[in-house]
Amino acid sequence: MPEPSDLRNFEQDVLPHLDAAYNLARWLMRNDHDAQDVVQEAYLRAFRFFSGFQGGDVRAWLMKIVRNTCYTWLRANRPLQEATEFDENFSAPDYHAPNPEELVLQSDNARLLRKALEDLPATLREVLILREIQGMSYREIADITGVPLGTVMSSLSRARGRLRHTLTTMMHGNTIPGSPRPASASA
Repeated sequence: MPEPSDLRNFEQDVLPHLDAAYNLARWLMRNDHDAQDVVQEAYLRAFRFFSGFQGGDVRAWLMKIVRNTCYTWLRANRPLQEATEFDENFSAPDYHAPNPEELVLQSDNARLLRKALEDLPATLREVLILREIQGMSYREIADITGVPLGTVMSSLSRARGRLRHTLTTMMHGNTIPGSPRPASASA
């Protein structure tokens, strides 16, 4: 039975990172319900082992648990299946109310970016999400993924290059994935 102070410390130290944990799980799982299940399991694991946490960056420690829980779940449940399409609007909110044309362009850009991110291999998508969306340092990403710092840096470089190439190809192609409009109309 955990001590009341353990529960307070866990709530204070780990719970504030719930959104970041879910965001990582959502990108890795590519399914809302599976991501929720994985985050719940990861938080149970984190709570179970919180007393053994040796200090340091609790966010990186938690992200490593979430990452490992995601990959364990994926290996057991979807070894070769494609995940469902990610449908969260990736665009940041704007300070003014956009007109209808701007809304269509934003929607197409978000759809294009989501598709390009989904097309990346999981290992490249993972480091890109941890760095660019979660804002984690190279060192934190190395700790979470269990790879050397140099590998993180080269993986990020490859991920950015492939993302750039995929976006360029999609923008010069016939259509934006999931949109009946030609890509040239939104470029």
